Amino acid sequence: MPTIELKTKILAKIDVVFDLARSIDLHKISTAHTQEEAIAGVTSGLINLGETVTWRAKHFGIWQTLTSKITGFERPCYFADEMVSGTFESFTHEHFFEEKNHGMIMRDTFVYRSPMGFLGKLADRWFLERYMRTLLEKRNETIKAFAESGQWKQLL
Repeated sequence: MPTIELKTKILAKIDVVFDLARSIDLHKISTAHTQEEAIAGVTSGLINLGETVTWRAKHFGIWQTLTSKITGFERPCYFADEMVSGTFESFTHEHFFEEKNHGMIMRDTFVYRSPMGFLGKLADRWFLERYMRTLLEKRNETIKAFAESGQWKQLL
């Protein structure tokens, strides 16, 4: 199973970054290029433990629907979301937050299993893992930009 790990240093308060990371509205901003919309469950604001969100987005020219659920939550240091239904066979996305030297470190661990067995593994090697990494990096860049600029006040 591919595992994507990212670390992002952010010069902002841990509570702000934690809330931005679980903001449905910020997620929509960071994925605008995929026309991603929350269509069921929590569709705006902050998602919490036990809640779900269903996303509809266009990836590789195909409309896809994915539902994830918040399965772990320890404010302001950790939360996890897991796919309930969607294109992947499975995924777990863990989010860790740690205060460091006048700022904080946001760390993501995204573990997924592609569908279609061997063909899915080929897709991972050829393009899917890189595509997923780029999506997560874009999301983290958006969180960082909003947290450090004060734009977060528009969302939280």
